[in-house]
Amino acid sequence: MLGLGAFGLAFSLTTTSAYLPPLLGRFTDSRTLIALVLGSEGLFALTLPLVIGPWSDAFHTPLGRRRPFMLVALGPMGFCLAVVAFMPNLWLTTLILLAFFFAYYVYEPPYRGLYPDLLPASEYGRAQGVQHLLRGFAIGAGLIGGGFLFDLWHPAPFLITALGAVAACGAAIIFVREPPRATKRVFEGVDVYVGHSWRILRSEPNVRRFLVCNSAWEGTFAGARFFVVLYITQGLGEPVAISTAVLATVAGGYVLAAAWAGRLGDRFGLARIIYLCSFLYGGGLLLGGLAQDWHDWYLALMFPVTIAGGAVMTLAWGLLFKVTPEEHRGAVAGLATTTKGFGLIVGPIAAGAVMDIFGRYFESTHGYQLLWPILALPICAAIPLVRRLKQEEERSAAG
Repeated sequence: MLGLGAFGLAFSLTTTSAYLPPLLGRFTDSRTLIALVLGSEGLFALTLPLVIGPWSDAFHTPLGRRRPFMLVALGPMGFCLAVVAFMPNLWLTTLILLAFFFAYYVYEPPYRGLYPDLLPASEYGRAQGVQHLLRGFAIGAGLIGGGFLFDLWHPAPFLITALGAVAACGAAIIFVREPPRATKRVFEGVDVYVGHSWRILRSEPNVRRFLVCNSAWEGTFAGARFFVVLYITQGLGEPVAISTAVLATVAGGYVLAAAWAGRLGDRFGLARIIYLCSFLYGGGLLLGGLAQDWHDWYLALMFPVTIAGGAVMTLAWGLLFKVTPEEHRGAVAGLATTTKGFGLIVGPIAAGAVMDIFGRYFESTHGYQLLWPILALPICAAIPLVRRLKQEEERSAAG
C-alpha cells in the first residue's frame, strides 16, 4: 500500500520530465532555458521539505501525522498535470508546472516519513525494493506508453498520468493506517523548522554523508530523464521507436534491480550493494560518451548499467532510514528531499549548459554525447562517501 504513493509520484514526474521538453521546444530553442524551467523543481525541493518534513513530525490529527499533508496536495497535483499540455505559451506552461512542483513537495516528505514509522529496520531494503518495483512500472508506463500516446495526441500522456497519479497517491492515503502518537497539533514557525533541520545536519555526520551522495545520485538521474529523449531523437537522429526501445531497456533494468536489490541489501548491507553497483553505474555512463551513432547492440551494454543504477536508487532511502534517529524521521526525510532538489537544479542545468557551450566541438551529435560523461562525474565522486557509510553500517551491525 505504501508503494502506491511512489508509483503515483514517479508516474507524474516521468511524464513531465520526458514529454514536457518537446512541448517547451515549441516555444524556445534553448536547451538551457528548457533545463531551467524543468530544473525549477529543485527550488521547491530545496525549500518546502525543510518546513513540511519537521512539521509532519509534530502534527497530530485523526488522520495521523503525515497523511493530512498528502491529502492536501492530491487535488492540485492532478489538476496541474491535466491542464499543463494545453497552455498556449512558455510562461503559462511554466506557471502550471511550478504549481505542480509545489504540490508534489508537499506530498513527498511526509510520505517518505511513513516508511520508518510503519516498518522495522530489518525490512527497509525489501520495502524499498517493493517501492522501486512500483516506481519502475510507473517509469515504464510513463516513458513507453507515454511515447505512443504523445505521438497520437500531445496532451494524452498528461491526462492519463493525472488520473493514474491521483488514484495511486490517493490509495496510499486511504489504505495506510498510521499508529497513534501523543503529539500536539502545533505549527512552531518556518524559522524553527529550518533551524531544527540545520541542527540535525550539523550533529549527524552519517546523515551529512548520505545527503551529499543523494545530491549526486538525484542530479544524475534528473539530468538523464530530462534529456534522454532529446539525446536519441536529436543527438543521434533516430526515430521515436528507438527512444522507446531505449526507455524500455531502462525501465526493465530498473524493475529487475528493484526485485533483487532489496533482499541482497537486507542480507549483505545496503551500503555495500550501493558501493559495488556505483562502479558499474558510473563507468557505464562514462563509456556512453563515446557513442556517435546508434547500434542496436547498445541495448545489451546498457542493460547491466541500468540495473546497477536502479540498485543505487532503490536502496538509497533505506540506507538513510538506518542512519536517521527515530525522533527526526520527518525532518531528515525533508533534508533528503532538499538535497534531491539541489541535484535537480545542478544536474540538468549543468548538463544543458555544457552541451550548449561545448556542443560545437561535437557536431555529429549536436553536443548530446557530452551528456553521459557529465552525469557520470557525480556518481564516481560519491563512491568514497559511500565507502564510509559502508564501514559505518558494518560497524553498527557488528556492534
